[in-house]
Amino acid sequence: MIVTPFDVYCEYLSKKKHFSDKKYDYIKYRGKTRASIESFHKRKDRYFFEKISRKFADQEIKDYFTSNFIAVDNPSSLWIGDVIRSGEKNYNEWKKRQESLSYNFKEESNELFENYKLPEVFDCSKSHPILLKRFMSGKLSSETMVIYDIIFDYIKKFDKKLLDPIWETVSLKISKYKPFLNIDVFRYKKILREILNE
Repeated sequence: MIVTPFDVYCEYLSKKKHFSDKKYDYIKYRGKTRASIESFHKRKDRYFFEKISRKFADQEIKDYFTSNFIAVDNPSSLWIGDVIRSGEKNYNEWKKRQESLSYNFKEESNELFENYKLPEVFDCSKSHPILLKRFMSGKLSSETMVIYDIIFDYIKKFDKKLLDPIWETVSLKISKYKPFLNIDVFRYKKILREILNE
């Protein structure tokens, strides 16, 4: 399917809105935005969208933007020029993580539960839980955080107890990323059971 620069622009806007606005749901609204062709033609940076449209196919563009919005701390300030600069690197790293999802999950979980017991990891009674600290220090990937939420449903609990900007940013990122990961829950539960029972 041929993708026009305007299609790329719409994808960029809808992913940006999805990852930065609590109320907008990319999946529910099928990536629809109120963007107009007129507003697109007024943009000085439309060359960037043309460049992407020539380089990637339809699904690749969707994944390209997902990978870039998940890579930044503040998706609402991600400009298309920044995406062009570091976009391919983010996309390639994301693809690698997708290809080795179960391996990464196993490695990250092994390291985590080698040092901590399960209840400790999710304990947020005193301060930031170990889970969040590990994620912030780069020891847990966004994908592993999503899988843990699918298994343990920890985000709702943290949302009630952690009322600070750091957690709010992470909570939004992980919640918004969740629909884009197709996870075989039983497989990951099995991996986790094996690690926890060792």
